[in-house]
Amino acid sequence: MAETKVSQINENTLTVEKIKDIINAKSVELLHLQFVDIEGILKNVTVTSAQLEDVIDNKMMFDGSSIKGFSPINKSDLYLAPDLSTFAVLPWTVEEGYSEARFLCSVKNPDGTLFEGDTRNVLKKTVERAADKGYTISIGPELEFFLFKADENGNPTVQLGDNAGYFEPSPKDFGERVRLEIYKALKAMGFTIEASHHEVAEGQHEINFKYADALGAADLATTYKWVVKTVAQQHGLHATFMPKPVFGINGSGMHVNMSFFKDGENVFFDVDGKHQLSEEAYQFIAGVLENVKSFVAVTNPLVNSYKRLVPGYEAPCYIAWSPSNRSALIRIPAKRGLATRVELRCPDPSSNPYLTFAVIAAAGLDGIEKGLTAPASIDEDIFHMSEEERFGFGIENLPGSLDAAVAELENGEIGLKTLGKHVYNEYVSMKKAEWDNYRTAVHTWELVNYQAKF
Repeated sequence: MAETKVSQINENTLTVEKIKDIINAKSVELLHLQFVDIEGILKNVTVTSAQLEDVIDNKMMFDGSSIKGFSPINKSDLYLAPDLSTFAVLPWTVEEGYSEARFLCSVKNPDGTLFEGDTRNVLKKTVERAADKGYTISIGPELEFFLFKADENGNPTVQLGDNAGYFEPSPKDFGERVRLEIYKALKAMGFTIEASHHEVAEGQHEINFKYADALGAADLATTYKWVVKTVAQQHGLHATFMPKPVFGINGSGMHVNMSFFKDGENVFFDVDGKHQLSEEAYQFIAGVLENVKSFVAVTNPLVNSYKRLVPGYEAPCYIAWSPSNRSALIRIPAKRGLATRVELRCPDPSSNPYLTFAVIAAAGLDGIEKGLTAPASIDEDIFHMSEEERFGFGIENLPGSLDAAVAELENGEIGLKTLGKHVYNEYVSMKKAEWDNYRTAVHTWELVNYQAKF
């Protein structure tokens, strides 16, 4: 991370006039006004480009009662407020004399105030909280995904798209051609791509893009997931950000690299500090470690998330930090100076990026505001420690199930404080229902192990 501020989707600020010029030059006919529900699932309302003025004036209304976690039916009218910096032409729609474009939007109430159920607005409040302390937040997420073959109807099968391993090229990596097309689409939409490669597990991939400010990074992550799925589908494949789709191999994570800046300087860097980390960096680490149990239901939101957070598959499940140790929950990548950052390794890509970035930043801010002291770093391989050894180091475990994680969310303070009453209550209710549905369902494992035996 070599700069303090990066625009969200486009490197240059997009004015209304520039957008109009692009619409004319690219023959844009349709505008997709995109937003996310409480789970981070992308939604959109499509209008014609002739309605651009009304779009920019926030006059496009939709029924909030139809969106999970949004509004009751008696208060259903909500409005979409496009973020001009997220305007992008969709490269897969471009043909002679025709194309489509999109805006990412925040959601507003009829009186023009920010709708508290919009998770994009939740992150905005955390950004404002940091700004009140003089900080800007810089985030670089790394989202892994799997490619599965799709059937003739486009539905995912259980057959992986390849059997290659870490960093393997073609011809063994059949996903390489798809990653190339994803790269082209992302680049056309304004992303700066830094790396693309096959991941550890069969059928698993990663494409890394340049960091951004907090809101911009969440916008990028949301767009990235959509583009990956869209391009994969065009190649007869299904891309999934499910954290553990296959038993016995690595799951997919979303490592979150975060830095705080003040007056153009990275406040986590101190050339004279231990490991060249500042006091604020250690306080940030302490805040995240102290609150992680209380927010892991947000960063790891599915029943399936906790099948990834188990020993043996590189996923951190022990609460500890280290300047370099990849078996710790938090590590500090080697680069220093303006690139100094804290990497939290437990989040997975099924999470809502707006909520995930908000709770991590809020936890770190808590640590700074309270002057918390970080525990000693753990430089040994935690994965190969015995339970007694971990106890001796004071290393605790993350919650082992969604049920336990939601209980920690309710017992802690960071969730309600960061998410706000509306999102917090809707989220907890939704996750309890999800767990209860899972708990009472009869699964294939049970049939295989019990049906014939008893």
